[in-house]
Amino acid sequence: MTELISRRGLMLVLSSPSGAGKTSIARALLASEPELSLSVSATTRPRRPGEVEGRDYFFVEEADFKRKINQGHFLEHARVFDHFYGTPSGPVKEVLADGRDVLFDIDWQGTQQLADAARPDLVSVFILPPSLEELEKRLISRAQDSAEVVAARMAKSADEMSHYPEYDYVIINQDLAASVAALRTILHAERRRRGRLTGLSDFVKSLREGS
Repeated sequence: MTELISRRGLMLVLSSPSGAGKTSIARALLASEPELSLSVSATTRPRRPGEVEGRDYFFVEEADFKRKINQGHFLEHARVFDHFYGTPSGPVKEVLADGRDVLFDIDWQGTQQLADAARPDLVSVFILPPSLEELEKRLISRAQDSAEVVAARMAKSADEMSHYPEYDYVIINQDLAASVAALRTILHAERRRRGRLTGLSDFVKSLREGS
């Protein structure tokens, strides 16, 4: 009878200030969870070296992005550091209905929009760095941004971190393996949340009736 119980997927959101390690955590989690897929966002920012269209982002012109906003194409969207980011809604809804989960790497603004649109499907996790010194070190070591951009991201981090109370869970990323293990624990527990199990009422009814 347990085959009568299925599960609606969930939206697992990871947010953090730039450099706190959420991308590394996300990649490790995706590698260990076959039922979890990454939501690919659209963005108007320039493509960085090594990024692939459709895998890392959908890179679009700003005028096209704004048109898609007006057409209701995005589940969430935000402007961050002078560029737009947004999540196409159709693919996400299909995955959730199929009982699979979607991982989001978005900021607090996007998370708020997801909460407004689909709070029952949302599980939000905020990633904090162990210290500001370590945060700056990570930003510099990844060698993707100029010194001016690093300084801007550091200045922005205090405001970003102030939004941690809006999240369901918080992980301090001092050790990557430990952070990934903590996130897997959260994911596995949320998958068993009663409200996400479809067919459960009928299953319990059959137990009570002895059928």
